[in-house]
This record gives sequence, structure tokens and C-alpha cells, in this order.
Amino acid sequence: MEKEIGYITSLIGDPVRTNILWTLLDNKAYTATELAISADTSPQNISMHLNKLVKADLLVVESQGRHKYYRFSKPEVAYAIEAIGNLLPTEKHKKIVTNIDNSSIKYCRTCYDHLAGRIGVLITEALLKQKIIVENTNTYSLTKKGNIFFSELDVNIDDLKKHRRIFAKPCLDWSERKHHLAGSLGAALLDKMLLLDYIRRTKKSRAIVITSKGQKHLYEKFKVSV
Repeated sequence: MEKEIGYITSLIGDPVRTNILWTLLDNKAYTATELAISADTSPQNISMHLNKLVKADLLVVESQGRHKYYRFSKPEVAYAIEAIGNLLPTEKHKKIVTNIDNSSIKYCRTCYDHLAGRIGVLITEALLKQKIIVENTNTYSLTKKGNIFFSELDVNIDDLKKHRRIFAKPCLDWSERKHHLAGSLGAALLDKMLLLDYIRRTKKSRAIVITSKGQKHLYEKFKVSV
């Protein structure tokens, strides 16, 4: 087991591959050319790194016309990459999160396919406080009240539970160092908030903007003031 873990950590630890994996945390698929630009390396070099990540089953590649697109092979890869941010020493972590250039990312962002940052953590804490979800060992369960809550948002819980992934789980937020909601339920909540225009994505960033409509909703539903 230690040999296999060593192999994975050596793959992730390479600076170019770290950049690739961090870029893919926005849950978009990228071409090799786009990832080469992001990692500031040559097309030949990025191809070698991408092949290693695909071979290790960290990424998958899909062809569409003349282009090939790369993305995470499964959500667990994204969770692992995000969690590594929590291993930063306290002083380095403090320097990063207090940097004004990182303020929007720290405040509200996507973590692969669910909401993270301060707002993601506050929403999760509100769901727990209102007993919409309850915490078990490394998972969250939906209560009867929770079923009603998500039904009112038109989220089909039965369909979500059929997915081949964890239904609801805590994900340790690297900037807040507290948990936010992940799993298929967290992904569905993010999708619904985007659809209802409570929040909006920003170009070339994982930062999320909260609309005036969203501000009202967050206070009414979660007592979260933004």
C-alpha cells in the first residue's frame, strides 16, 4: 500500500502536474493546449504529464472532433487535491488567505462540483443547525425536514441516491479549515443555486458571485448575511 501511495504522491507532487490538477478543480474539461498555457510549459511537456495522470487514473480524456479534453476521473481526485491545501503550515496558510488577491476565492468559490469558501461553510453550518442534515462518521444524512427542504428546491433526492458516488459528505475547506457540503447533494445544491440565479460563475476563476436575489435567499433560508 505504501508503495502505491508513494507513486500517487510523486505524481501529484510534480509542479507542472500540481498546476494541472489545481486548474481542473473548477470542474471544467480542458485541452492540452489550455493546460500548457496554465502551467506555463510546452505542448510536448504537457502531453507527457497528462499521459502519466491518465495512466494513473487521476484524469480521463475525451475526444470531441479534433480536440481532446481532460478532466478528473472521479470526484474523489478533486477532494484529495483540495484537502492537500489543509496541510499548509499555519503561517503560509495565513499569508495566502489574507492576500487581498485571494479574497474572492476565499469568500465564495467552487470546489470541483460543490460550493466552498466562507459561504459554503456557513451554508453547511446552517443546514446542520436547522437539522436539515445530520453528521455521521465522515458522512451527512438527510433528515425528514431535509427531504422537505430539498423537495421545495425541486431537488430529486431519490435520483441523487442512485448516483455511483457518496450522497453527502463533509469536505475540509482549505481556506476556512472547516467543513463544507460535498457529494451528490452538494453538487445538486450548487447546480440549483446557479439555475435560480442566486449565484453566478466568474470567467477564468473558481470565484462565485452572489446576486441580490441570492443574498435574499441566503438570509431567508440559511440566516446567512452577505
